[in-house]
Amino acid sequence: MASPSKLQTFRIKPRVFILSDISNEPDDAESLCRYLLYANQFETEGLVACTSTWMKNKVCPQDMEKIIDAYAGAVENLNRHVHPDWKYPSAEHMKSLIRKGAECYGMAAVGDDIPLSPGGELLYERIIAPSRQPLWVLCWGGTNVLAQVLLKVDHKYSPEDSARLLSRLRVYAISDQDDTGAWIRNNFPDIFYIVSVHGWNQYGMAAWTGISGDKYYGFDVGGPDFSKMEKQWIKENIQIGPLGTAYPDYLFIPEGDTPTFLYLIQNGLGISEFPEYGSWGGRYIRTDISANGLNSNHYSDTVDRVKGKDGKIYTSNHATIWRWRDAFQNDFAARIKWTMEKDMAKANHHPVITINDAEGIQPVKIEAEAGSTVTLDATKTYDPDKGDRLTFTWYHYKDPSATQWWVDAEVAELEIKKIDEEGRKVEVTLPPPEKCSVELMSRKPVEKGQLLHLILEVTDDGIPPLTSYRRILIQATNKKLLGGGEGADAIGDVMKKE
Repeated sequence: MASPSKLQTFRIKPRVFILSDISNEPDDAESLCRYLLYANQFETEGLVACTSTWMKNKVCPQDMEKIIDAYAGAVENLNRHVHPDWKYPSAEHMKSLIRKGAECYGMAAVGDDIPLSPGGELLYERIIAPSRQPLWVLCWGGTNVLAQVLLKVDHKYSPEDSARLLSRLRVYAISDQDDTGAWIRNNFPDIFYIVSVHGWNQYGMAAWTGISGDKYYGFDVGGPDFSKMEKQWIKENIQIGPLGTAYPDYLFIPEGDTPTFLYLIQNGLGISEFPEYGSWGGRYIRTDISANGLNSNHYSDTVDRVKGKDGKIYTSNHATIWRWRDAFQNDFAARIKWTMEKDMAKANHHPVITINDAEGIQPVKIEAEAGSTVTLDATKTYDPDKGDRLTFTWYHYKDPSATQWWVDAEVAELEIKKIDEEGRKVEVTLPPPEKCSVELMSRKPVEKGQLLHLILEVTDDGIPPLTSYRRILIQATNKKLLGGGEGADAIGDVMKKE
């Protein structure tokens, strides 16, 4: 029989503060329902109902309360399906975090003579609180609550203290939904800020719509599998049980805000401080490395090359999210089942991965000479449900190592060879020095070459099947400075010589 002590544990709980224009349409309510199913992984520090361009003059905290009332009926069962050290917070605690944001649009809430909203007061307290952990502000609507707090911090503290406080801030915004987002990025370029940058209201261009927007917006036709976003699948697998019945039908696209916390979910895939690595919440790179002479800390969309449902290769920002859809929808459905099941033995739980005796979900870091072979051993990986069969899939995630769209020209394949039939143990051979340890333009050999990303994906055969990940970061080295070639002043000339 499965034991709760054999379930996955984590090292930390990311601090999370949510700004939501809940009830302008159903998607915020949908995202909050899903978020609560992962609430044991996070230290939630605020739930603020805010405005946006779609709901400019009112906020709806009462609708957050209704969803948390539904969550109250699920907590007891949820806690039967997680490690005893990682219990879910009570509904009472979650409800105590709800506040109103400013009941006006955008910059009308920002100014020296404008008092902070109740939500702004709470956010201000969380930002100045002594903590070594970053505070993640997830923006599902407008950002005027954040803007008014940043102005107060900037004016109340010295430049040095303000910089120190804001260095702990992390923002993931679902595009710009009022006029304060651009103001924040212009006035606070040092703040770690993830956002899709595109024409106003052109949300179909944003990476986050990869969660579910392919039918509505018409991108990547033939690539994503929409079956687990269909209303019938949601009705049968999500809108059930004490919490699932609070999940509303979608109007435009379901759960547009969910990528903000999918990015933070601790499943072994994403590393939150490195948006360029990729995760269930997408992949992002620095928007501007110069920023008029400043080192901008803002991140925006990049692309992945992904084989679609139809077998064709799609290169798009949306693909950085929809490529994981089957796994994150199965995960959602499994957790909904947890809310209804008292018996741990009657539900499915995630595989627990160990590589080279390294337990946990943190990345495995390896240094290896270009052209050499390393052995990776996941023999000690197990499924806590015991009877489930595990499938081991190792693959080279090439996109994070590239500096441009032409990934195949810049990043050579890792060779992966199974040692045992099941694939628990593999040999991985790095590309030769000229392929992974030379400077792109000059073609001069370098001692420290590319950082190569290998993913281990372990999926069980439970119902629904669940997937866990481990990322192996292989730093290619070239101590003898081998493999140099003739460089050029233009990238096109370099590629012609390859």
